[in-house]
Amino acid sequence: MTVRKTWVVVTAVAGAGLAFVMVLVIAVYVVAGNLANGVGSGARALAKGAVPAAYQTLVQKWGNLCPALNPALLAAQLYQESGFNPSAKSPAAAQGIAQFIPGTWATHGIDGDGDGDRDVWDPNDAIPSAASYDCQLASYVKDVPGDATKNMLAAYNAGAYAVIKYGGVPPYRETRNYVKTITTLEDSFAAPVTRVDPSKQAAGAIYYAQKKLGTPYLWGGNGTADQGGRFDCSGLTKASYASVGITLPRVANDQYNAGPHPKRAELLPGDLVFFSDDLTNSRTIRHVGIYVGGGYMIDAPRTGAVIRFDPIDTPDYFGATRVTEDGAKALPTTV
Repeated sequence: MTVRKTWVVVTAVAGAGLAFVMVLVIAVYVVAGNLANGVGSGARALAKGAVPAAYQTLVQKWGNLCPALNPALLAAQLYQESGFNPSAKSPAAAQGIAQFIPGTWATHGIDGDGDGDRDVWDPNDAIPSAASYDCQLASYVKDVPGDATKNMLAAYNAGAYAVIKYGGVPPYRETRNYVKTITTLEDSFAAPVTRVDPSKQAAGAIYYAQKKLGTPYLWGGNGTADQGGRFDCSGLTKASYASVGITLPRVANDQYNAGPHPKRAELLPGDLVFFSDDLTNSRTIRHVGIYVGGGYMIDAPRTGAVIRFDPIDTPDYFGATRVTEDGAKALPTTV
């Protein structure tokens, strides 16, 4: 929530918004037709900064503990459970970065760092324990038909017996939602192995944002009438995508997890672009804008400024997210 080439295109947006949007719609769908394959499958390396630097080595190492697991999937679980908060505690007494309940920790917690204790509050023990527990579950259901990773996640949610009984992911709504959520979030923690599909809603999101050009910035602004229709940075991006039916989280560092992450050279109009003073940790992101092409974004910069075009190629440029409907739906409401 914190704020922070073509000049022809930029000028066209400012002077002839609707015409620009029509061109943008055509461009987005042409590119969509050329990029039908999207993100590749296989081993999933971590995306830049997706995991806080303090935990990246642990997640990368232990995420390769067994074939059913990978670093991006393990990162998705940790984010879903605690938002990488090692002090998290739930009303159900789940504890630490991996949200183990005491009974499960007593059985499955391991001394991941070899210091002689098993501390649920220490990520050096909790992250290895989460990976170890996942892989134990995978071993229990290894003979069940179907996708080994999905069966492992289903066993995590519903128990191995249910997966064995039903010969795969059981027909429980909660379990099926959990499996879909984690496998979808996996994409937002993985470095894409090829170009990713553009969002079909991108043009509409830009159209909404460009209609707000010149609106004064408001810290915490969501564009409501009582706020005079004003926004802060993530309020603007949230409202822009809400206008095309996609619900994003309120704050910028959670919006980063709403889809896969294209490289700088692969940016397309509609991508969210992010900025931070710590380029190793997406949880420190402090500003977001909507890319419009030509190295420019529409953003709500800061108090005293108005919604405007700004260049993205600055030293604090963190990366980008290509918003997807499934990616946004998978995000937890609180982390």
